[in-house]
Amino acid sequence: MTDHADAGESGKTEIDENAAGPADVRDWLVRQEAKRAFVWLGIAGAIVMAVYLAQPLIVIFAGIVFAAMIDGGQRLLARVLPVSRSIRIAIVMLAAVLFMVWLVLFAGSQIADQAAALPKLVMTEAQRLSDLARAHGLISQTVDIPALSGKIAEQLAGGVGPVTHALGGLLGGLTTAFLIVILGIYFVLEPDLYQGGVAWLMPSANRDSWRETAQQMGHTLRRLLFGRLIGMASEGFAMWILLSVWGVPMAALLGLLTGLLAFLPNIGAPISGGLTILVGFSAGFNTGIYCIVVYAIVQIIDGNIVVPMVAKKTADLAPALVLGAQLIFGVLFGLLGLVLADPMVAMLKIALKRQAQSNADSAGTPEAKRGGVA
Repeated sequence: MTDHADAGESGKTEIDENAAGPADVRDWLVRQEAKRAFVWLGIAGAIVMAVYLAQPLIVIFAGIVFAAMIDGGQRLLARVLPVSRSIRIAIVMLAAVLFMVWLVLFAGSQIADQAAALPKLVMTEAQRLSDLARAHGLISQTVDIPALSGKIAEQLAGGVGPVTHALGGLLGGLTTAFLIVILGIYFVLEPDLYQGGVAWLMPSANRDSWRETAQQMGHTLRRLLFGRLIGMASEGFAMWILLSVWGVPMAALLGLLTGLLAFLPNIGAPISGGLTILVGFSAGFNTGIYCIVVYAIVQIIDGNIVVPMVAKKTADLAPALVLGAQLIFGVLFGLLGLVLADPMVAMLKIALKRQAQSNADSAGTPEAKRGGVA
């Protein structure tokens, strides 16, 4: 009683540190619901950040794809060249640089002249085709081809716009290409560093599964890109040779464009074929028919011989799925999204298959069966 009286006289109140505070929630249901709310808020915030940072993320993914190409090359060299990994990477990069130098020195002037003349020729032929279609009643009005091509080019370039604006917008697509190359070199030099960093952000129970998934993704991506490079080389070289035999104008440029556009399944072949046919008809009716035949032969051989042989060792992707992804990513990210749609689908397929396998394994455990999962 004396102690209480003394406390009351001094005007001070003793605080029990073990007592419940205003922020202490002891109800189990409230705590669980609060945890769930924080999880959903975190997921929503991550989605918002992903949308806001979509353009930089697509550039980072492009760096990963470029790194996979370099890594695939050095792995091929490892079968015949017993040197360190860094030396093999340097050889692959040097070979790529030498190829670009050769392209510029030996074929650069010819291809540059053809590239300068190609847009005007294509617009002229397309405008003539539009006028012919209008004369026969196939369309109601004449199409302004220059204006239409300008809008298409603006839409395709939209994928690199925000990135280059953030960096000053002076070098345009070259800045984005430079970033992709630098990122790819960093990724391929120390892949374990970045893979381990991502694994460190995950719960310890999921790290081994992530490493296996990442290895499968890298394996699939390397094979997919190898198949694309084989198709690009075969189509471009065949088109160049066959067009040169007939004397079709701009055969070298058309072969180069055919090879580059072959990287885009479903979309690249019709674009390169349309350009080839337009150039062919600009040189005469017989040349145009010959270009149609050459295009058909190259696509038949590539589709029935080259692609099936390569597809057995690469990712098996449904054509409609790839085309749908190209349409979606092309709208979201422009030209860069269109180019990277195929690798993205392949990576998502691996991730979903791994998750499905993990779910199936969990459903087969005794704990899952007791919990009513199986």
